[in-house]
Amino acid sequence: MDRKSIIIIVVCFALLLVWQRVVNVLYPPKPLPPGATNAVAAVQSSGATNLAQTATSTPPAATTTAPVPQPQFQPAGPEETLVLANDDARYTFSSHGGGLKLIELLKYPETVSRSRKKQPLMNNVVELNAHVSVPVLAVLGDEAVQGDSVFTLTKTATGVRAEKTLTNGLRIVKEFQPSTNYLVLATVKLENTSTAALPLPTQEWVIGTATPMGPDDDGQAVGLMWYNGSSKQEITGSWFDNLTLGCFPGVPRTEYREGISNVVWAAVQNQFFALVAMPQQPGQQVVSRPVPLPRAPDDEIPPRPKKLPPPKGFQTAFVQPPATLAPGQVIERQIHFFAGPKEYRTLARIANRFKNDVDLVMGFGGFFGFFSKALLVGMNWLHDALRLSYGLAIIAITVVIKVLFWPLTQASTRSMKRMAALQPQMKALQEKYKDEPAKMNKKLMEFMKENKVSPLGGCLPMLLQMPVFIGFFYMIRTAIELRGAGFLWVTDLSKPDTLFTIPGLEFPFNLLPLLMGVTMLWQAHLTPPSPGMDPMQQKIMRYMPLIFLFMLYNFSAGLTLYWTVQNLLTIAQTKLTKTASPVPAPASVLTPVSKKKK
Repeated sequence: MDRKSIIIIVVCFALLLVWQRVVNVLYPPKPLPPGATNAVAAVQSSGATNLAQTATSTPPAATTTAPVPQPQFQPAGPEETLVLANDDARYTFSSHGGGLKLIELLKYPETVSRSRKKQPLMNNVVELNAHVSVPVLAVLGDEAVQGDSVFTLTKTATGVRAEKTLTNGLRIVKEFQPSTNYLVLATVKLENTSTAALPLPTQEWVIGTATPMGPDDDGQAVGLMWYNGSSKQEITGSWFDNLTLGCFPGVPRTEYREGISNVVWAAVQNQFFALVAMPQQPGQQVVSRPVPLPRAPDDEIPPRPKKLPPPKGFQTAFVQPPATLAPGQVIERQIHFFAGPKEYRTLARIANRFKNDVDLVMGFGGFFGFFSKALLVGMNWLHDALRLSYGLAIIAITVVIKVLFWPLTQASTRSMKRMAALQPQMKALQEKYKDEPAKMNKKLMEFMKENKVSPLGGCLPMLLQMPVFIGFFYMIRTAIELRGAGFLWVTDLSKPDTLFTIPGLEFPFNLLPLLMGVTMLWQAHLTPPSPGMDPMQQKIMRYMPLIFLFMLYNFSAGLTLYWTVQNLLTIAQTKLTKTASPVPAPASVLTPVSKKKK
């Protein structure tokens, strides 16, 4: 490969890396249509908006039915608040809507310090459902169920009560009881206190609003997730943006609505935190809409770049069907809320208690979920039992994985060496039977079988290790344990190890992905070429690892640390295998033609 070809490949990879930034500048996102969202309350105090990123999955198709008119939330009168706290969280209840306005997680900072000294920031705690006007468990609908949306708050022995009686005789009572494991039990009673039958329209019981966490969160993965008893559905901002080919803006979607009386639980979530609603009886539907959010103040640490579009959240609710209450009749429903970190051990205990697979919020579903859970449990054991830092725990897990796959990788390397040594004989067979493809393939297979080599020998170990790597990727993406965990120069293993930003380009300099790229090129240089590959293809394959460098450049430092260590171990194994034993001499090639001449 000449120098010009190498330059062209590098330029193409660089364009792939900055393409999204260029598209955002040339084609800024279109604003939502007027009236598509509820009004948002003004910012109450300095601090970044919250809730982190979620993992993406294949989104469902847009619904073709006409959208249901969205209920408005405009409380009349002054707001009163009531605060409860325990060891895990501080809960702020509001008279506007009679719900849970704000959840503050006292053990988790909203913004992880980038300084090696980890100096704490003022008022720096994770806030769920912050900077929005609609509280958790607000009941929205028309005047028959909403009224002026002002409730009376009362502190009880076990929590908080919010109650209200509407002019039509409907009495709404909500009881909130905070508990352990970041759980809150909510009980809602709808009572007809009038002497006539009372028809109730369709209602929306608000679960909460997912918002970006911190001013440096671009919000690409903020969204919702819900579970129907057999599988989960995950919706993020890209579904609402409705991008063409994943890049070019389209007409934004204003509403997501799914479910047929099978909503076991629904969550507004992010990368590390979630607010999950688990009703006693499955909900009829789940509905979600984007809502605009205020920008962070200019003096916030770090400030949100002005060139980014305004942040937005996603308000999600259960849809309750219409009903008719007889005089004196009471409808009572219970919902357990989880508002806390996406910690697998805690979520697994809750899933076992309620038998609802709520631990799928971690994103550990499907075939690769088994590997994600095993790797996370192993990493936590190494950290807790052996007192290793999480960086050293990742390295230790990588070493264990390499030891387990060592015999297979060693056999693969030897097979590839034998294949390389047999190239002259195999090329002779290909030339001899070039006019008879079927016979040529048969002779090649017989020759490889006689010499105990396989064309799949080099690919099989990589294919077997891919589930482990993908499981590792999903595990690191949502493992709250890695958030803020430092290692060497890395201050946060859950984020890229950005040392500085290149002036003028606003491009981050991440060291670990560069080291990973160097080790991948080194490994490709030591790997024997596949049989039958021409010299040009061999050169291309040697530089192919560069594409992984650009794909993983902005991934978390924990993932790139794992891949870098894995590459170094593979390089060491390749060198050991090369010096372990000589390649056996190939068997003689006997062909029907030579036998006939003899």
